[in-house]
Amino acid sequence: MKSLAVIIFSLICVTIYGQEANFEFDGHKWEAPYTLPVSKDWATERFLIPIGFAPQIPYKGIEDIRFAPGWAKVKCDDYWSYAFLWYLEGDVKMDCKIIESNLKAYYSGLITINGSKIPSEKAIPVEVSFTEVGTDTGDLKSFIGTIRMLDYIEQKPIVLNCKVHLKSCFGENNTFIFYELSPRPLSHDIWLSLDKLWYDFKCKKN
Repeated sequence: MKSLAVIIFSLICVTIYGQEANFEFDGHKWEAPYTLPVSKDWATERFLIPIGFAPQIPYKGIEDIRFAPGWAKVKCDDYWSYAFLWYLEGDVKMDCKIIESNLKAYYSGLITINGSKIPSEKAIPVEVSFTEVGTDTGDLKSFIGTIRMLDYIEQKPIVLNCKVHLKSCFGENNTFIFYELSPRPLSHDIWLSLDKLWYDFKCKKN
């Protein structure tokens, strides 16, 4: 089983070296103009958008990730549970079809860069389905959906439940899109931790 460090390393390497503009970007030193908390024992990673493993996604900005402590540990309750923020330039429009297209490209690319040792007979297409729901507090729009894909760690199918929040901040020419993901049902306690990241988000630094 790949460790979290190896998976993050491979993801970041492909992203950075796949884009000329990314050579000077250091996600650990970059200072975000917003506040997105880091929960105790959670890991953090950042990289530039456009995304090297999903160049079809047509935005510019930063992806800011929060990994639950057991993200890559198969037997943990928070396995495959994490969240990421897209801090994007300009006014970005969002609906279910756009989310589905973006996440299909994102996870198809992620599986490709992490799946070199996966037998071809285990490969399955990424299937994404989303519905717009009642707007969560402070959101312009809110969505709930699922991502059906191959878990490249265990090499078997997995379904990630996902919440998506769209926000813009007054006086800024940026759009924030926040994704919460876990294979656990929405009633599971892990969603309290994922939701809290977004509830504690602030457009400006404290």
